[in-house]
Amino acid sequence: MNDWFPLWLSLRVSLIATMVAGVVGVALAYLLAKWRSRWASVVEALVTLPIVLPPTVLGYYLLTLLGTRSALGGAWQSAFGSPLVFTESGAVVAATVSALPFVIRAARAAISNVDTRVEESARVMGLSEWSVARVVTLPLAARGIGAGVALGFARALGDFGATVMVAGNIPGQTQTLPVAVYDAVQAGDDAAARTGSLVLGAIAIVVLVLVTQVFGRRR
Repeated sequence: MNDWFPLWLSLRVSLIATMVAGVVGVALAYLLAKWRSRWASVVEALVTLPIVLPPTVLGYYLLTLLGTRSALGGAWQSAFGSPLVFTESGAVVAATVSALPFVIRAARAAISNVDTRVEESARVMGLSEWSVARVVTLPLAARGIGAGVALGFARALGDFGATVMVAGNIPGQTQTLPVAVYDAVQAGDDAAARTGSLVLGAIAIVVLVLVTQVFGRRR
């Protein structure tokens, strides 16, 4: 692969998407873990829907939601002077939505497994709910949260369907590495397709080893 722009773009998009998905995902996971309501399962189903939706269908929904004819897309264009779709920012949005469910599911499971007696003891000591979450719950759930964030990064890095629908396939601008691999296959450039696939595969293996060997260990 002579042009490494798709790799750097993919890494940049994935890192930004992971940071956003990490903050939003952990907040939603905490809410879902502590929210005692029949609606909690409905909300959880909605926020994890991207896992089961075909990526192109997810991309179509996002394109409809963020296009220039939509309220959100129009507001973005009015504020920043350019459309959100078919830009690097659009790629970040697609990657964030794809990564978010992995963060939420892992973080929610980890937060739910924290011993409620420890949290209650902290409340008896006079800590506020925010302090209990910050000092007790989230540190004890850190390994599960870290695993979810790592899996979210891997998902964001490897996203194809939603990204190509929302950000397009513009070489040197919005062409991420998975999209570049697809392009190389279509063009019959086996060397570029093989190189890109090996790079993506290597990163995925590193992330999975990190999840199982670091975040998966019992304390």
